[in-house]
Parts: sequence; structure tokens; C-alpha cells
Amino acid sequence: MPLIVNGARQVGKSYILQEFGREEFDSYIIVNFEIDKVLATKFDEGINPAEIIQYLEALHSKRIVPGKTLIIFDEVQACEGALTSLKYFYEQSPEYHIVAAGSLLGVAINRSKYSFPVGKVNELTLFPMDFEEFLWALGKENISALIREHYNSNKPFYAHSIAIDLYNKYLIVGGMPAAVKEFAANGSFVAVADIQNRILNEYIADMAKYAQPGVSVKIRARVTSRFLFSLLRRIISFSTVWFRRVAALPFSASLLSGSGMLVLL
Repeated sequence: MPLIVNGARQVGKSYILQEFGREEFDSYIIVNFEIDKVLATKFDEGINPAEIIQYLEALHSKRIVPGKTLIIFDEVQACEGALTSLKYFYEQSPEYHIVAAGSLLGVAINRSKYSFPVGKVNELTLFPMDFEEFLWALGKENISALIREHYNSNKPFYAHSIAIDLYNKYLIVGGMPAAVKEFAANGSFVAVADIQNRILNEYIADMAKYAQPGVSVKIRARVTSRFLFSLLRRIISFSTVWFRRVAALPFSASLLSGSGMLVLL
């Protein structure tokens, strides 16, 4: 059954699917529907799996071997026909391994001509990195292991202040892979802020793209510098009070269900 990996922009969907193709298959083919507009129009002409395979083989000059070649549809929200074609791959050509990655917003909203392949695909959602993964990226696997060990044993944690400092940094950097990668390499909060602003602008553009014209203008207008700085002040104020309270408490840890985020309390 075809797989759709949903998630916000810049959480690493394309990267993880390409790594999956490299490690688990003899070869893979990736097509990006936001970049290749000509390919997107081909799906408007027809979504027959056999014809799609023939076209992709000709386009990439590569044989697509069932069970050995992974087909990746990237930015699938930009092509309704490609998303719907997954239904027919499941029904008519189940021997092909095919995965799609798409913006959660676009996949949910961008439906005007074709229907969503309900019941014909598996879906997974990729989230930003949680605190434990943030520690791994910084090379702090030992701290992560110690947190789990002391949580399970309920014994005092001698590196509590170190863990709190790292969690404080996680609150600032966040879990977007590009921001975490930059911080792990250079430790610069300024460089991280530049990446965060770029991602934020992409989110705004994404929301505006799928909104009605009048709503699109309102979305852009609401996200002003005054609004962002006001929100930032609230976050900083809350974090300051929160950490003061934390400092007075014994160390504990809890795992939030769902994303598996490790949080220090």
C-alpha cells in the first residue's frame, strides 16, 4: 500500500524518504511537483499507473524495478492527480513501492478536481525533533540516557542543572532540523533566528497560498513585527517564571504521549 508522509514544511520529510531509498532499496526516483510543473501537467492528462511508470522511466533514464526501486513523490500537494494516482497504484499496480511527501496544509486543503485516496494509502506524520532527539544531534546521548535511567529509578540526578540548561537551549532553538543542525555546528542563536525567520516566512506564504484572496491579505497583515515581538515577550516572560519554579523542584521527567517528547519538569 502506498505511503503518505505528512508534516509541516522543513521537518525533514524529503530527506528521510531519500535516506530510506538509499538504505533499503537498490535505487530510488524522486520527483518534485513544485519544481517540475511539466510533470504535474502529465498527471492532469491521466493517472494510469502503467503510463506513469513509463513516463518516469523515460524522464529519469532509469528502469523502475518492482520491489527494488522506490518511487518518491515530493511536494505531492502541488499535484492533485499525483495524490489520487496512489489509489490506482494500490488497486492496479501494488508491486511498485511508492511513497509521497506533502505539506500537511496543502494535502488537506488543495482538493478541487480529484478526491483523496481514502482507504488506499497508509499515512504517517513527521514532527519536529523532540528534546531527546535534540540531545542526540548535539552529541549528548549520555545525558539523554542518564535522564531515562534516573526517571526509571526515581533517583536524584546529579546533572540536573546541565539538563535544565540544555532544555533551555532547546526551547530557544526548537526542533526544526535546519535550526538544530546550525546550532549543533556553530552554537549561534543569531544564525538559528535567521533560519527560524525563513521557515516562518515560508509558513506564512504557504497559508496565504491556499487561502482566499481576501483572507490571504489578512494573514500577511496579522504577522507583523509588533505581533511577533509581543508574542516573543510573552514566551520569554512565561519561560522565566517557569524556570524559576523548576529550579525549586526535585528533578523528574515525563514522556508526553503522541510525539514522544521528553520534557524536564
